[in-house]
Amino acid sequence: MPDVLLTLVMPNDIAQHVEDLLLSHPDLVRGFTACQAEGHGASVPLVQPEELVSGHAPRTEIQTVGPEPSMRAVLELIHTHLPGANVFYWLQPVLAMGRL
Repeated sequence: MPDVLLTLVMPNDIAQHVEDLLLSHPDLVRGFTACQAEGHGASVPLVQPEELVSGHAPRTEIQTVGPEPSMRAVLELIHTHLPGANVFYWLQPVLAMGRL
């Protein structure tokens, strides 16, 4: 089965919980990359004064690659263990992957 890229974008205050959840399931997630991002747009609530001034909310983006059933299982884990966590996600097909 071909691999897919799972991208997760979440408020910074839950990022460590998601990372811990991913690390506790090496059967589903071989590894991942996390970086800081900025959330923009109507679907991103700006609540802190600094967010209102800057016009964006701090977010953490996590990306991982694996078989589609495993990535869907990761989504279900997050949904079960962190209900209402406000994690936005998308899946993309991976055309090629490797190490140079």
